[in-house]
Amino acid sequence: MKLYSSIGPNPAVVAMFLAEKGVTLDTVKVDIMAGENRQAPYMEKNPAGQSPCLEMDGGGHLSEIIPICEYLEEKFPTPPLIGTTPEERAETRMWLRRIDLNICEPLANGFRYAEGLPLFQSRMRTIPHAAADFKELAQEKLTWLDGLMSGKTWVAGERFTLADILLFCFVEFGATVGQPLNPDNKNIVAWMERVKARTPAKTPA
Repeated sequence: MKLYSSIGPNPAVVAMFLAEKGVTLDTVKVDIMAGENRQAPYMEKNPAGQSPCLEMDGGGHLSEIIPICEYLEEKFPTPPLIGTTPEERAETRMWLRRIDLNICEPLANGFRYAEGLPLFQSRMRTIPHAAADFKELAQEKLTWLDGLMSGKTWVAGERFTLADILLFCFVEFGATVGQPLNPDNKNIVAWMERVKARTPAKTPA
């Protein structure tokens, strides 16, 4: 396997997932600032031009972080970060979808359409006038999630999962691009500290 990675929250998710697994892959850094991800030969591996991209054992490529991590979970099942039973896996996937659609996507789009506009406006359809609304949506859903985190150690209860990794990487990213976590969300603030205390959380992307 070979991982094509770069800076950014999406590559950070896969990097942290691998660190939690204790797995090291041959990694090639892609210069997304220079647009390397939007040129051949990278586009031949990932026509969407996104990072990261995983070259699988059989030579095919995966380019979405959730499928990449699902694949890695099957290749390296210990420790389990998605689940060991149908119920656990379903619960993790439920939280992944909630976090991805409600928090990660609006947070990322708020950045792409505002602070990241100089980089993204020539690469994708941007909606600058919607940036503030996307940022507010992400914050509203973080507050919603904060209420659901009461009394729980991790997003899925007592299991540390890919849902925690996804949320952590995007909340960390948000803090660097003008979307800091509201300190009133005390359950998530405490959860962030628990994640940071884990050694893999200190592993750079």
